[in-house]
Amino acid sequence: QLHLVESGGGLVQPGGSLRLSCAASGFAFDYYTIGWFRQAPGKEREGVSCISSSDGSTNYADSVKGRFTISRDNAKNTVYLQMNSLKPEDTAVYYCAARRTFIQAICLIPGSFPSWGQGTQVTVSS
Repeated sequence: QLHLVESGGGLVQPGGSLRLSCAASGFAFDYYTIGWFRQAPGKEREGVSCISSSDGSTNYADSVKGRFTISRDNAKNTVYLQMNSLKPEDTAVYYCAARRTFIQAICLIPGSFPSWGQGTQVTVSS
């Protein structure tokens, strides 16, 4: 059974950095696209970044381009989200999700991912 567990969240000051991890088990991780999403209080869930299974193709939301970097280590069944220059508006619960194929046009759409982790809280505040 597909299982995703996020970790690495916490409280950080504006301008700081965090690295989130998404550990996967129970499926052929190498063949799955992984996405990172976030949901702030009172807001809809939004796409942050995604990475393909094969050639490492990625996509980023405009709001995080140049600040966040997604990567994956297939040997460890883990995807990372390095978040730098964090802003208060990055505060949210961050989720990772998995889908079988990489389609850049839709990989930031939450509804296109059938499998989800439980999320990790990121709070950016002074």
